[in-house]
Amino acid sequence: MDEDYEVQANSARRGQPLRVVVREGEEFVAAAAAWFSEAVGSVLAERKRCTVALAGGNTPRAIYEHLAERYVDLPWSLLDVYFGDERQVPPDDPASNYRMAREALLSRVPIDPARVFRMAGERADAMAAAREYESLLPTALDVLMLGMGVDGHTASLFPGAPQLAERQRLVLPSTSPSPPARRLTITPPVIEASRHLAVFTAGAAKAPAVAGALEGNFDPLELPVQLALRGSWILDPEAASLLRSVRT
Repeated sequence: MDEDYEVQANSARRGQPLRVVVREGEEFVAAAAAWFSEAVGSVLAERKRCTVALAGGNTPRAIYEHLAERYVDLPWSLLDVYFGDERQVPPDDPASNYRMAREALLSRVPIDPARVFRMAGERADAMAAAREYESLLPTALDVLMLGMGVDGHTASLFPGAPQLAERQRLVLPSTSPSPPARRLTITPPVIEASRHLAVFTAGAAKAPAVAGALEGNFDPLELPVQLALRGSWILDPEAASLLRSVRT
């Protein structure tokens, strides 16, 4: 597939078309990296710095590696880097989202380490760590990258979690049904306030959640990724395979 598609989202979108990009293999990674570059460029055309929040999980690693290899001319020194969630582990732990992003991207591009703001997942007092991190967050992120789990979670906002009802706090401790269980996560107001937003999803295992999120009833309590319906969704064909509205 080598074109963009518009999927008619559910009633929560009030009939507005949602941009869904479907790409195979390396083209999926390239499309995601291009979206990031374009979003950053759009922000920097209007202001001197750009705030970005990176996603964790398995899918983003290849995107970050592609950015490091192919986008050397991106004005990396003008970025302030944040994270959408973190496992409560030390920053050098293999499960750390920060470690993954550092290895795949941050250590390979000219970003000032002082402008990389990681969540202190290693702190025993998770609530204190959450409050500390929300004090660092900007009023609105310029660019927010999100992934999605097979259960429809995004960041570390899981189906049925009380954090989904949060309207004041920007960062909270969270509990995952899979290890490592203890997490820190941004909350719905952060997703809603972000200026440029995208969801990157690959794999057949995620196809039911993708179809439910884009074409089912609007219920972020059951499918938290629906909080990102107003963003761009970049999918591989397997993740998009159950979408009725995607033309093949």
